Amino acid sequence: MNLELRHLRALVAVDDARTFTDAAIALGTSQASISRSVAALERTLGVRVFQRTTRSVTPTAAGKRIIEHARRVLDEARLLEVAARDHAGELRVGYAWSALGSRTIALQRRWEEENTAAQLIWVQSNSAAAGLADGSVDVAVVRRRLNDPRFTEALIGTERRVAAVAATDPLARRRFLRMADFAGRSVAVDSRTGTTAGDLWGPESQPSSLRPVQSVDDWLTLISTGKAMGMSSEATAAQYQRSGVVYKPVRDAAPISVFLASWKDDPSALLAGFARLAREAFAEHPAPWPPGKGPGKSRPGH
Repeated sequence: MNLELRHLRALVAVDDARTFTDAAIALGTSQASISRSVAALERTLGVRVFQRTTRSVTPTAAGKRIIEHARRVLDEARLLEVAARDHAGELRVGYAWSALGSRTIALQRRWEEENTAAQLIWVQSNSAAAGLADGSVDVAVVRRRLNDPRFTEALIGTERRVAAVAATDPLARRRFLRMADFAGRSVAVDSRTGTTAGDLWGPESQPSSLRPVQSVDDWLTLISTGKAMGMSSEATAAQYQRSGVVYKPVRDAAPISVFLASWKDDPSALLAGFARLAREAFAEHPAPWPPGKGPGKSRPGH
């Protein structure tokens, strides 16, 4: 059997995630598929790449060298894809949960006005790097630092945080919420791609539990059925309206920084233009507070 790029992608994904389950989620495939790819690679090379236990997956000494080579091969393959997309006039933009929310359409229109021969394609990828790591996109919208030396990140704007609650929840009748309203409640979080973590709250307003989810659909389902609350960016509220879920601004929550992540020394000729339009979208379309809900217009007890 010849080695294929999918085998190398599976190998690198397992090394990054250190579990076959999380690697499968990052690549949008099944755990069985990841296991088959790694096993096929090990058979082809005649060497064990990972030591597996019930609790951990770690590369062997030979595996570390193989993984380094695999990363270089994938980087070169990515450069070939970027060169081909540039020639074809195409820029692929990845995002995990939401693109740029209500600003997405305005940016798309500006792009089409300025780039009549280049197509802008939005790609959802449920991975920490929003498809950037596996080369499926040229640039990614991310809302937290990737902490990966292969990538560079540029701040393009900030978003306010919103709470998501079941329509039957008494909190849904509020004009806005505060961090203290989460105290003692269960909060659904995606630890891989989300922006919500326990350290957002002070000791007196901590949620009772953080319930892990693996996708925005899981998140919305938990919230709509009243099993948890949610905290996310305003972009999520704009992009994912669901019956039974109500979004409310969280008045005293820290804003969310939005970054464009790309490979270092990316040769894409289209990337700089997109980054400029993204920054302009945030500057020209700031997120307003809903009518009557701006700073200084709060009511006692809300």
